[in-house]
Amino acid sequence: LERNRRSPRRRRRTERMAVRVQFEGSNEIGVVSRLTNAYALTCVGTSENFYSVFESELAAHIPVVHASIAGCRFVGRVTVGNRRGLLVPNTTGDQELQHLRNALPDSVVVQRVDERLSALGNCIACNDHVALVHTDLDRETEDIVADVLGVEVFRQTICGNALVGSYCVFTNQGGIVHPRTSVDDLDELASLLQVPLIAGTVNRGSDVLGAGLVANDWAAFCGYDTTSTEINVIESVLKLNDDDDDDDEDDDPRVPPRGRPATDAAGDAAKGDHLRDALIDTVV
Repeated sequence: LERNRRSPRRRRRTERMAVRVQFEGSNEIGVVSRLTNAYALTCVGTSENFYSVFESELAAHIPVVHASIAGCRFVGRVTVGNRRGLLVPNTTGDQELQHLRNALPDSVVVQRVDERLSALGNCIACNDHVALVHTDLDRETEDIVADVLGVEVFRQTICGNALVGSYCVFTNQGGIVHPRTSVDDLDELASLLQVPLIAGTVNRGSDVLGAGLVANDWAAFCGYDTTSTEINVIESVLKLNDDDDDDDEDDDPRVPPRGRPATDAAGDAAKGDHLRDALIDTVV
């Protein structure tokens, strides 16, 4: 398994990149992990390589917590969170809930949600400012998402799919959505989220982005089958390869300002068109 072997404490932010990783032979790493600007969750299992990659990249900055939900390993698909909080389904055991509260930073609120659509990670996608939710989510759950995570909530679909958490991944810097999302829908989503978006894939053409990719404002992990072109798209739209040494003192990468200057919009659009064309050429 290829990875940066240098100590995370010596890494500079200009070296940020998307890292390929597998979990017990599976490329769907978003099923067994959850990544935010304040913490990372990984499932309990036997894949030491998987855990060591996360810890080498993240442990110097945020806690990497091993956890289970209802005794199962699919922590990425049944939880949703950001730097302010973490929501877990009502099937979460009392010991599992207490473990999460003990392991996560004090500033992170952990709350159990009584929701019929219990795969919260499939039904909700969020960053530190905005959340997209399944159109059939309970009103009470929508209020909990807004209160605990401190976000604006929008009921939305991605390319006609109500499982917004499965078909998009976005951070405070940018996002990637289902490859067949229309230009009009892409513009509407970008307007809601106030970040640049691009249509793309992971794991050599998979449109289930939430299962193959996890990311925060300064790191990303994707399945081992993800192609170089797909990684270039991911790194570009999530701004993982930006040179920001000049503002190290002023800008905490884990709590970035919302949105982007209007003067960057044309450049982002041109870059997005170029990368989208390259991606389509490669996948098709």
